Amino acid sequence: MLKILLSSMALSVSLLAGEISVAVAANLSDAIEALKAEFVKTNPHTKVNTVLGASGKFATQIKAGAPFDIFMSADMNFPETLYAEKWAVTKPMVYASGALAMVSTRGVDLSKGVALLESASIEKIALANPKTAPYGTASIEAFKNAKVYEKIESKLVYGESISQALQFATTAADVGFVNSSAFYGEKMKRYVEGVHWVNVDAKLYTPIAQGIVMLKQAENNADAKAFYTFILSAQAKAIFKSYGYLVNE
Repeated sequence: MLKILLSSMALSVSLLAGEISVAVAANLSDAIEALKAEFVKTNPHTKVNTVLGASGKFATQIKAGAPFDIFMSADMNFPETLYAEKWAVTKPMVYASGALAMVSTRGVDLSKGVALLESASIEKIALANPKTAPYGTASIEAFKNAKVYEKIESKLVYGESISQALQFATTAADVGFVNSSAFYGEKMKRYVEGVHWVNVDAKLYTPIAQGIVMLKQAENNADAKAFYTFILSAQAKAIFKSYGYLVNE
């Protein structure tokens, strides 16, 4: 009798448990862990599996049938394309906006802004691949608007994602262009604003609005809908804000 009761209880728990898969833009590597921790407080039976990567690569994978329920992009373009092509079942919504930062561990004077990139002492400039990573696109836009792109093009070193660009920027490059939110995580707090990194002049690039969509396979998934709703909630906005993102109050 006890075995039957225990089996019934185990079955009930398994029926209640849910599992979702979320494709997450690499710039959210720190924030997403805080978001998941907050979400499971009220959804303890839902397991949220996250995969970090470049937004453009995720868009390609989703079109090829990758089994993701939700896509949290680093821009609005990729989610909008997926929605237009019927891969997403919700209209893209902005969950937060990011800022572009310039970082260096080589003791350069970052107060000079993008203009310092022309210096002969700056030989390698790290950034994310603009074809797949929106922060890479924003970096190129900033260079062009500052009228330095043609002079520094040969110095550019590309990472496949913003995470790889950050690694290059803090190890092998003289200067790098990454998401400012990276410096709000525990691992990067040793890098001091104004000394190791500064925000790039926001007038030099289009605001980086980051969008979320629910994908086709999640259309009838209550757990996915719950996580999607949470990401757009005031609770989640407070977390995004604590990691340096801009949010609409």
